[in-house]
Amino acid sequence: MTWRRRSPRSVTVTVCPDGPLLVRGADEVVDEAGVAHEVRRPCVALCRCGRSSLAPWCDGTHKVVTEEAAKRNW
Repeated sequence: MTWRRRSPRSVTVTVCPDGPLLVRGADEVVDEAGVAHEVRRPCVALCRCGRSSLAPWCDGTHKVVTEEAAKRNW
């Protein structure tokens, strides 16, 4: 995934442990298929678990995935 900024301000990316990428300052996010998604907020959360129904945006599914993995005893 890539993100673009149309103005001179910078874009920052923060990795949330066991969670999404927080992207601040982007105007759009381009997914792996090349589709550009407009960013309408100062900060957006991008899915890292690959299971979001709102991809590329995070919908919180990582919380369920992490809880399921924690319940396994292996």
